[in-house]
Amino acid sequence: MKKLIIHDPEVMQIALQQEIARSEEARYDNKLHGVLLACKGMSSDEIANILGRGVRTVQYWIKRFNKNGFSGLREKEGRGRPGTLEEKEIRRIGKDLRKTPRDFGYNQSLWDGKMLSHHIQEKYGKGIGVRQCQRLFHDLGFRLRKPRPLIAQADPVAKEAFKKTPEENE
Repeated sequence: MKKLIIHDPEVMQIALQQEIARSEEARYDNKLHGVLLACKGMSSDEIANILGRGVRTVQYWIKRFNKNGFSGLREKEGRGRPGTLEEKEIRRIGKDLRKTPRDFGYNQSLWDGKMLSHHIQEKYGKGIGVRQCQRLFHDLGFRLRKPRPLIAQADPVAKEAFKKTPEENE
């Protein structure tokens, strides 16, 4: 029988693993395949190698399957640390971001992660890190705006005089 060939297998393996990670059903199917391979007598090392997972992850799947059957392989709700902000507060923060920080009595004219972190602490009494505030900007559909340096608004003649190597006229 002719051997099947996948072009660029390393890249394809990464792409397939990313596709599996995107879908809850695909993750469930991946776990089912892991359990099936264990039923065929493969070790957790072999299964982990084939599926591109950690050995401990595969052992965890098998343990959960032995304890709870198929439902043990399903994703559980509420995994991870609960959020600090409630949905209502997030919506209010979104409205706050449509105003400038100066509207709230701050000295800055543009929002950034540090400013938003301070604002949330002051107005909502909740401590949110700068990086989490940057994620919140993204989640709410905002993008980073940086103030333009003054040189961009300078006089063209003065900018030309400031250059180290003047442009040659042709």
